[in-house]
Amino acid sequence: MPSLLGARTAPRLALPSAGVLRVELLAGLVVALALIPEAISFSLIAGVDPKVGLYASFTMAVTIAIAGGRPAMISAATGAMALVVVGLVKEHGVEYLLVAGILAGLIQITLGVLRVPRLMRFVPRSVMTGFVNALAILIFLAQVPYIREGGVLGLGLIAAGLLVIYGLPRLVSSIPAPLVAIVLLTVVVVAVGIDVPDVGDEGELPTALPLLGIPSVPFTLETLMIVLPYSLTLAAVGLLESLMTARLVDDITETTSDKDREARGQGIANTITGFFGGMPGCAMIGQTMINVRVSGARTRISTFCAGLFLLVLVVGLGPLVAVIPMAALVAVMILVSLSTFDWHSIQPTTLRRMPNSETLVMGVTVVATVATHNLAIGVAGGVLTAMATFARKVAHLVEVERVLDPDGTTAFYAVTGELFFASDQELIEAFDYAGDPGRVIIDFSRAHVWDASAVAALDAIETHYERHGTVLEITGLNDRSAELHETLSGQMAAAH
Repeated sequence: MPSLLGARTAPRLALPSAGVLRVELLAGLVVALALIPEAISFSLIAGVDPKVGLYASFTMAVTIAIAGGRPAMISAATGAMALVVVGLVKEHGVEYLLVAGILAGLIQITLGVLRVPRLMRFVPRSVMTGFVNALAILIFLAQVPYIREGGVLGLGLIAAGLLVIYGLPRLVSSIPAPLVAIVLLTVVVVAVGIDVPDVGDEGELPTALPLLGIPSVPFTLETLMIVLPYSLTLAAVGLLESLMTARLVDDITETTSDKDREARGQGIANTITGFFGGMPGCAMIGQTMINVRVSGARTRISTFCAGLFLLVLVVGLGPLVAVIPMAALVAVMILVSLSTFDWHSIQPTTLRRMPNSETLVMGVTVVATVATHNLAIGVAGGVLTAMATFARKVAHLVEVERVLDPDGTTAFYAVTGELFFASDQELIEAFDYAGDPGRVIIDFSRAHVWDASAVAALDAIETHYERHGTVLEITGLNDRSAELHETLSGQMAAAH
């Protein structure tokens, strides 16, 4: 009997079905093929050897598949992270880049432990929409140079690839259409001998496995001061892009993810990547969309396989991968761009129903992101715009009602709303200092004092009435408002 009970309560490993496993493996292969040219191009942006970006993409994907908090999300070397370290590599070399990545990873782990990622709930939906639309535009713009280089033949191949990608699912859905398009176009180009740009033109593929090592830099305070500013920026940009991507995948898959674990996982991945000679990275939204939206992957298996297949392809099958036409990968990325863009958000009916402030926030996010080619800057601009518009709305929600006593000796005011830095001036201007009688009572029972600016406004009101010889009585402050008023009253004026 004990053995039977033990058999019932023993944990069971849930293995994926054959169908799920097939989807995950094929999705990982498609992502790996799409990762190769991007990892090479990001390495060139950062000013390092292509293998630095390729090794980073391998170690990031494999590590985050285990340590991350969002299944099916792809992390690798990215353009945003590459842009951050251009100056560091140019002035101090690649070894300092590795140290900066390791330190950035440790910072991200710390932020994850402190649960800083929970602040993501303050990112408005309009910023998310702008973020997604800007991402789609950037993905398409990144393909323009390849389109130009390919010429007429390249355009024809891209059109053929898109035809396969959109047409094949109508006939068969068991094999990812992007993978079929890549294979077919490669076979046609090689067999016919069409001269178009291929993956090999992007840079030399590595022929050896990444090796574990310690960066060759002096471990001194001076080194720390050199890399710390870059590490802080890398940690912030990487976390912001990763957490925004995780939230996007949450929406697509209708599931939730552990953002604190994701932050720690990104940190662990960047730390390990630095010791294996790779550049720092974060979540790749385009590749994640290929994995989740295009290929239908939902588990960590696809992420792990993407990294594993990447290493096998570039190290073991480098000559074969090198002949893949860029036109095939461009067709896949155009699909990702079109499927990522939220077309509903720009429909006339949607724009008419949407408050102008929401449209403004979305527009600022898109414009700032596309103009700077930096998703982090775009999101920051969108959030700041949302904060400003929200503060403006709340500031105008302050209402002041005045009632005069029948005998004309007392004026009663009732204040309703949230009192803070954006509404303080409106509150000060709401009273008739010169026209009020000798006694004034202000009731704040339907208001709340939030900050020092509101307390300073109350002090200013008292001062104005004192100048006119009016006796002022303030009533109705709730406990927290009264405590803040008692603590700061008189101090703000003294500060000026």
